[in-house]
Amino acid sequence: MSAPTNTFKQALARGDRQIGCWMSFGEAITAEIMGSAGFDWLVIDGEHGPNDIRSIRDQLMALSASPSHPVVRIPVGETWMIKQVLDAGAQTVLVPMVDSAEQAQELVRAMKYPPFGTRGVGAAAARATGFGAVADYVATADDQTCLLVQVESRAGIAALDDILKIDGIDGVFIGPADLSTDMGFKGNAATPEVQEVIADAVARIKAAGKAPGLLGITEESTQGYYDMGAQFLAVGIDVVLLARSARALAKRWKDA
Repeated sequence: MSAPTNTFKQALARGDRQIGCWMSFGEAITAEIMGSAGFDWLVIDGEHGPNDIRSIRDQLMALSASPSHPVVRIPVGETWMIKQVLDAGAQTVLVPMVDSAEQAQELVRAMKYPPFGTRGVGAAAARATGFGAVADYVATADDQTCLLVQVESRAGIAALDDILKIDGIDGVFIGPADLSTDMGFKGNAATPEVQEVIADAVARIKAAGKAPGLLGITEESTQGYYDMGAQFLAVGIDVVLLARSARALAKRWKDA
């Protein structure tokens, strides 16, 4: 038995647009609810959400019956973190704050087994193999892992063309909030100067044969990124969706 097919990776390779959402609660029950909503992909956020390897594992389990593909964002691009989330069953990993081609190359190596990479071979005890049930996992897993890197600083934008030359990167996600802050606009990604840089980056990513990704949290920003050609586009954050809906509902009836 081989490693499961990564349908999200296949969709990116075909050029299909994938609509997703961020998950920041860090809870399996909310992941299960989000998995029933119909998104193509969902981010388990280990950078800003209150997650550890156990909560990430639990959310992967909660999404196992869902058609939504789980993407695990780790807090930082450390080899040991990539190893843990892959063994927990993730196939697609999103890495924040990638600023150089050298860093991107090391991330590719962390995603692959030797001799092409540095991923530790301990799959027999891992959830990724069904605890040993997927006999050919080690031989077939490399073809099904998907690496998405986040470029979200002036340094990353300057190094983007070199990052795009690295084999093994499936997509590049532009982080508008961090990029705009690094550019001196304190998270105001709607600033024309920031939007110009984002649009140029999306065009360069597409020209290099990689998939560009973005997150919009307002109708205006999401539509803008859609029109730019973001291929894997996140259209909201679960915490924000709940907070906005609850506040609007409370206001409606308290003001009635």
